Amino acid sequence: MEKIKVKIDNHTLEVEKGTSILNAAKAAGIYIPTLCHMEMKDIGIDHKPGGCRICSVEVSGRRNLAPACATETADGMEVNTHSMRVINARRTIMEFILSDHPKDCLICPKSGDCDLQNMAIKLGIRQIPGQEFAAMSTYKTDESPSIIRDLDKCIMCRRCETMCNDLQTVGALSAFNRGFMSAVGPAFQMDIEDSPCTFCGQCVAVCPTGALTEHDHTRDVINALANPKKTVIVQTAPAVRAALGEEFGMPAGTLVTGQMVTALRELGFHYIFDTDFAADLTIMEEGTEFLDRLTKFLNGDKEVKMPILTSCCPAWVNFFEHNFPEMKDIPSTARSPQQMFGSIAKTYFADKINVKREDLVVVSIMPCLAKKYEAQRDEFKVNGNPDVDIVLSTRELARLIKQANLNLANLPESDFDHPLGESTGAAVIFGVTGGVIEAATRTAYEIYTGKSLPRISFDQLRGFEGIRAASVDLNGFELKIGIAHGLGNARKLLEDIKAGRSEFHAIEIMSCPGGCIGGGGQPLHHNNTDILKARIQAIYSEDDKKVIRKSHENPYIIKLYEEFLGKPLSHKSHELLHTNYFDRSSKIEIS
Repeated sequence: MEKIKVKIDNHTLEVEKGTSILNAAKAAGIYIPTLCHMEMKDIGIDHKPGGCRICSVEVSGRRNLAPACATETADGMEVNTHSMRVINARRTIMEFILSDHPKDCLICPKSGDCDLQNMAIKLGIRQIPGQEFAAMSTYKTDESPSIIRDLDKCIMCRRCETMCNDLQTVGALSAFNRGFMSAVGPAFQMDIEDSPCTFCGQCVAVCPTGALTEHDHTRDVINALANPKKTVIVQTAPAVRAALGEEFGMPAGTLVTGQMVTALRELGFHYIFDTDFAADLTIMEEGTEFLDRLTKFLNGDKEVKMPILTSCCPAWVNFFEHNFPEMKDIPSTARSPQQMFGSIAKTYFADKINVKREDLVVVSIMPCLAKKYEAQRDEFKVNGNPDVDIVLSTRELARLIKQANLNLANLPESDFDHPLGESTGAAVIFGVTGGVIEAATRTAYEIYTGKSLPRISFDQLRGFEGIRAASVDLNGFELKIGIAHGLGNARKLLEDIKAGRSEFHAIEIMSCPGGCIGGGGQPLHHNNTDILKARIQAIYSEDDKKVIRKSHENPYIIKLYEEFLGKPLSHKSHELLHTNYFDRSSKIEIS
């Protein structure tokens, strides 16, 4: 790349031609404030509309101030990032934004972690002139089981729109109105639940204000724990242990599995279990289903549906139900680990401890906001009683731990309870892109070939590219595997299947960047994909340390089948561990 020289605040720098002023300043350690800018090149996001103008700088020879995020450097360019003209402009812009913004910071869900609030503090804003001229918008608050939308707090940075439409290609968000009444919300101004929203929460993960937040259910958990008539159990997803520590000042990628279990015990949960147990169970059901389809396919059965698609991610399930309903018989019918756990907890485990279904409260700790929506689906209820009662995000759990005056970093480690707390290394890697299909391959290989794996890890299935392809040798048969994270990438693979171009036998799809570790309910990564990669390494580290690393060797899973389920794909397994999918495309038709 061609190099050019620029001067920023009297610092002469050599940068690549085409570098923005903002990135050139970052390279020199010079701070320029931003609000609308968002850059995550590892997943193809470079959002630099220059809309808010908070990053305005003075460029020598240019009459107007320039947005640093959207202005490329030029050879010999001289930039001043903190002249009095620049400082005055930034303060004036912030005052305009705040003049039309609600003043309920004390009770706002984003208070304390709000980019707008932090920026106002940095700019020294203590008064907001001109409020009498602002036409305060009064949009209604729009709620779903997963996401709450408060458009009065929207500052039109349009980060959410970029994540929803460019990364995920869902198309649930668009800008509407102008001036003080402008905002970004569901297309055609629908309610969230009537829109094509998949509840993945990537919009929430990048929103700089309280315009988009998760539906907080910590009060429901407190009420359940305080009720002496209820037995309250909890399950924790694999990705949570790799990110929870960040909320307590630990470096990204710090594993806090043992401390998390201790914290949950201190909070008063009666039993602390691991969703990883249900991930092993998922492999037994989904893997058996795959081998059944594969055998029929290799025997020339023209009716068998290939490739099989994983079904663990509820945002992805919602996506294909809305956008590809004609393909709803291709994904595995296996429920997600969360829902398998809930079903087993309220049957097998409830019987073991002699507790009625309605008196057992199942709480999930999940990295994903779509899990809140999934738990409310009617097919996962028995006589109106849900298999999973309450879902908390990783962020919500952190808040609950802090309310209990517990410091995760200072807690001793402890173990999950049995029987639903024992898991394998295959289960923990469910939390990363490529992990579900690798876990399935470990079991499918040994069952299909009758041989022990010469090497347990399948490195060819790992990586961070949005779409990956790999193959595994099964006794001379080349098993072709596809992997995608991000719904935009999933769409490409589905279009290939629809057009008859796909050569894959199995495809794993996860909605969020990096898989569940980048879920919409995780600690905010502030657009830093290095944090996601650190979490991925933590997950693989836990897998490496496990004594048992293949799902079909989990002794408690074996016992569950012997005592209760019979065998994978049995009548009881189908009833408790499998599901159906629905055509939801009519919900987004516009007349």
